[in-house]
Amino acid sequence: VAALLHLNTIMWILTNTISVGIIAVIVVFQPELRKALEELGKGKAFFFFSNLGKTDSDGNDEKIANRTIDEILKAADKMAAVKTGALILLEQDVPLGDLERTGIPIDAIVSSQLLINIFEHNTPLHDGAVIIRNNRVAAATCFLPLTESNDISMELGTRHRAAIGISKESDAIAVVVSEETGKVSIAKDGTLIADVREEALKKILIKNLIIKRKLEDAKTRAEIIKKHKVEKSENK
Repeated sequence: VAALLHLNTIMWILTNTISVGIIAVIVVFQPELRKALEELGKGKAFFFFSNLGKTDSDGNDEKIANRTIDEILKAADKMAAVKTGALILLEQDVPLGDLERTGIPIDAIVSSQLLINIFEHNTPLHDGAVIIRNNRVAAATCFLPLTESNDISMELGTRHRAAIGISKESDAIAVVVSEETGKVSIAKDGTLIADVREEALKKILIKNLIIKRKLEDAKTRAEIIKKHKVEKSENK
């Protein structure tokens, strides 16, 4: 309308506002945009076709995941007994590459001995969090953002606040061992479950790392097969 009526001043204001406004939106909404792009990366179509026909891999992956969970439980139990503080982060669909880059790369098979050694007092790697990706220890001494919520108890330390913060920003699961009390807690979806027993912790990890993954893969495969059948019928 401004162009049709030759309102040059308004046109100049609108042109400059739009160009600057786009940059402003990117800067202001950077975390939201990054999370949206990470959500786009959750598609499993390529993964499905690249593994089509490899029926044995699912069972093998489940065994490896179960072993990873058992090793985490052993490590948490032993560290809790001697009140060794620990923060173990299990990556799921949302990538944690930015956090991983703040730490030291490890890339090792998950074992209770390795986790205990990492969090041992007065060792170079004991501070910060360990990130586990695809059943491997990806990095250690990673620094996580603390939650800014005022609803968190003042009794909770930095490990618990970091666990709540990262579980709120991503779908990662955080296992925390308190250095003061020796109690084990777990954070998921921005909620902290304090003083979790070993059996309860195992059930939560299995539900989110194995059962949930199997359901998601089955759903993805069903959707891909359905789409393929529809396209095939349309071509006919």
